[in-house]
Amino acid sequence: MFHDARLIASRDLRIELRSKVATWQVVPFALLSLILFAFAIGPNPALLKQTSPGLFWLALLFASVLGTQRSLSVEGDDATREATRLLDLDPAGIFLGKCLALIVEFVLLELVLLAGVLLFFHTHVTAWPLLVASLVLAPIGLSSASVIYGSVTTGLRSSATLLPLLVLPVLAPLLIAGARCFAEATGSTGNSAEWSGVLAVFSGVYLLLGIVLYGPLEES
Repeated sequence: MFHDARLIASRDLRIELRSKVATWQVVPFALLSLILFAFAIGPNPALLKQTSPGLFWLALLFASVLGTQRSLSVEGDDATREATRLLDLDPAGIFLGKCLALIVEFVLLELVLLAGVLLFFHTHVTAWPLLVASLVLAPIGLSSASVIYGSVTTGLRSSATLLPLLVLPVLAPLLIAGARCFAEATGSTGNSAEWSGVLAVFSGVYLLLGIVLYGPLEES
């Protein structure tokens, strides 16, 4: 399973490095969303700082949908999916590999958005360990849920619009917990241990669900 996961992850990352879709589409979209949020709020430094946690995670979630659709398009062609089956790869390994590739992309996207928040929203981080923990845990749940629901929509004509409708409501707990952890890491009050636990549980549950369900979902 883990060997197959490495193969799939390395393949997806090589394809992304060659196509540069994330570089020229996903990252600019995320930064543009963040800048537009700042324009909508207005030139109020205190309000920008107060709203930065939620806006960071909204920009990340919206951009992650584009990244997920790109990742799933690699498997979207019937011939490609059939060739993958003929390789007799473990479905759980395929799921983990696609998640691993997305985790790498999402972490890099988080770093870019974090730089944007620190620059545009006058935000200062006071608890780096908490922030780093949340930025590591969240992509696991984000990628796992996205790949699961993406496998449901793969092959459908309306998959481009159906995926956001399915996955964004499911990611609401991750959005809330991530924003609370971000707020705590930037000096606001809150229960960081509780919300970090929510991120860990969410990520663990969807990771396990994907390992179990990805094979049946792909065969259906």
